[in-house]
Amino acid sequence: MNIESHSVTAQPSDAPTGRFYVLQPDIYSGGSGHGLTFSNLERLLTPPRRILRPAEGGFPVLSELPVLIQSAQGRPLKDLEGVFSGYWLVSDELKQVFERHDAEGFAFTPCSVVSADGASLGDYHLCDVLRVIDVLDESRSKLDIRIGEEYAKGKHYRIGPGASLAFREREISEAHVFRTPFSSYVFCDRELRGAIIDSGCVGISLEDAADF
Repeated sequence: MNIESHSVTAQPSDAPTGRFYVLQPDIYSGGSGHGLTFSNLERLLTPPRRILRPAEGGFPVLSELPVLIQSAQGRPLKDLEGVFSGYWLVSDELKQVFERHDAEGFAFTPCSVVSADGASLGDYHLCDVLRVIDVLDESRSKLDIRIGEEYAKGKHYRIGPGASLAFREREISEAHVFRTPFSSYVFCDRELRGAIIDSGCVGISLEDAADF
């Protein structure tokens, strides 16, 4: 029997700014869409999954190279695009930034990204954030916490505008990127944020998690 979900709004007491950031593709910069679609997704899927990314994350054994084709109306690609069957698409330059600063936090698989006429659009990789740690300090954060049997792990963080998130920093230790078990959002620390900004890579949103 399902238990009706209910939400608990935690009240912040201390969510320091400038520590952690929500890392995601920038979908608000305007312009047309990227126009990318898989051309061979059905052959890559592992039934009964309807998306490529396994429930536990990472990459399944792939029978062939993933191929993404851009429509003639697609805009020039950015260094971070998403979401593609559960994954980000990252440029080779951004992949190198991620690997230099937290190789254990990410997984990558190469893919072919081509224009409508078959020309290569550069070196790109599908990307997943592997590290999942339960480090959100609910008592010091402001967000909507949903609890109920319909959620895979019994709880879900609804993080939207106005959220203010604090983390148990000692438990994060040396990690520079992570997810929580109860949200699909990716978080990074200020070191990785600085490296991304210094790289000049574009198409990346880095909002302060304490002032989302």
